[in-house]
Amino acid sequence: MANGCLPMTSASTRAARSPWEIRHGKFTSAFTLVEMILAIGVAAIVLVAVNAVLFAALHLREVTTDVVDAATPVDQTFLLLRRDLQCVVTPTNGTSKVLSGGFRAGTGISSTGVSEPVAAEMFTATGALSANAPWADIQRVTYELKTALDGSGRRDLYRTVSRNLLSINTPDVADELLLNGVESVKFTCYDGSRWNDAWDTTDVTSLTTNLPLAVRVEIQMAGASKLTEPIQLVVPIDSQSRTNAVIATN
Repeated sequence: MANGCLPMTSASTRAARSPWEIRHGKFTSAFTLVEMILAIGVAAIVLVAVNAVLFAALHLREVTTDVVDAATPVDQTFLLLRRDLQCVVTPTNGTSKVLSGGFRAGTGISSTGVSEPVAAEMFTATGALSANAPWADIQRVTYELKTALDGSGRRDLYRTVSRNLLSINTPDVADELLLNGVESVKFTCYDGSRWNDAWDTTDVTSLTTNLPLAVRVEIQMAGASKLTEPIQLVVPIDSQSRTNAVIATN
């Protein structure tokens, strides 16, 4: 090879090259039709596999979201029920006591300020002090079913709260929607030996003038099969009065 000169090529090599290659001094390369078809086929298979995985992931996310959304109101309802029952105050036993209140559960119970019968009425120390509610922490709480306002005919579970218990007028109540589409809600009370469908501490002639040892709440959702068990919650009651009668002393 001489300095500054291109390498020498044989005549056979030059003959194998095209005139354009010989003129420009380089070779060109390209994909064949078979290679292009194979590449497109592999890409299509990969896209189909990715699409199947993506579709399955999106479907799983939707199902999980529906399950979580359906369970969230139930969890919130049970959280409120457990807190109200655990903080229930000692009963009045038909008398007027300080920092106390009645406990009633059963069917056909009427509560002041609530238009429809309630499943349970209790006085519980779960109230929070605020600028709009400058009263004590004891509040009256009821749980009841009300007909939905959308005209569907379904019944919804509500929690109704009354804070100003010393008002001489009809107390203002605040309704809180807990669950949509509830067929029934039932409170049963345990006296130490059996579960009772009714409990009323405000009746001085009744034997149930003290709080029950535990309360069981059963919620049957509408549309569920008859074989489907209702959602249950059992809450033990720690607050108990020492006697069912008022002791008078000099």
